[in-house]
Amino acid sequence: MFNVLKEDIRTTFERDPAARSVWEIFFFYPGFHAILLHRLAHGLWLRRFNWTGRAISHFSRALTGIEMHPGANLGRRFFIDHGMGVVIGETAEIGDDVTLYHQVTLGGTSTRKEKRHPTIGDHVTIGAGAKILGPVKIGHHSKIGAGSVVVRDVPPYSTVVGVPGRVVGRSPDECGEDIDLEHGRLPDPECIALKALCDKVEQLESEIDSLKKKLDSPRKAE
Repeated sequence: MFNVLKEDIRTTFERDPAARSVWEIFFFYPGFHAILLHRLAHGLWLRRFNWTGRAISHFSRALTGIEMHPGANLGRRFFIDHGMGVVIGETAEIGDDVTLYHQVTLGGTSTRKEKRHPTIGDHVTIGAGAKILGPVKIGHHSKIGAGSVVVRDVPPYSTVVGVPGRVVGRSPDECGEDIDLEHGRLPDPECIALKALCDKVEQLESEIDSLKKKLDSPRKAE
């Protein structure tokens, strides 16, 4: 447990340039607090101390604004930036080296007692306000854009944006083992589509002007 604690502190230093000291992280980082308390609650949940696990989870929610069911399974080096409004459901599974921003929801879409929450692969970054709903799988090294709503499986090395979320890029050659926090530099498919339409309209207008000139030339000659 002590080694995991040190690893979580080191992870915070690596992914948040605002972190200045171990004591600052230990006392003032709600994402760190939520993960620490969840690891305790999850251990109790696995040992069937369900009421105690839920009590710790509820206390963590009141303290941090981050709600994680004690049944959720978190990987190593998990990082929550800011974290207010993050919701992680009971059957969610999160891999190693995952980064979540505030207002992210890993929610369920079923009322049955079954696997109903997402499975997040390793080295995944999920932007602020993104919603991943149902037992979908997010492949390793993927990026989910801020505000996206994902309801289908996402292949590895994918970039997803939009409502509903759709894959707008796949680049396994560019993705290494490092954490990619540049989730603000994502393609905008709607902007690309509008630009293509504008370019097409300009092309058609140019062709129409050229045809008009050709038609007007014989008339002037007469």
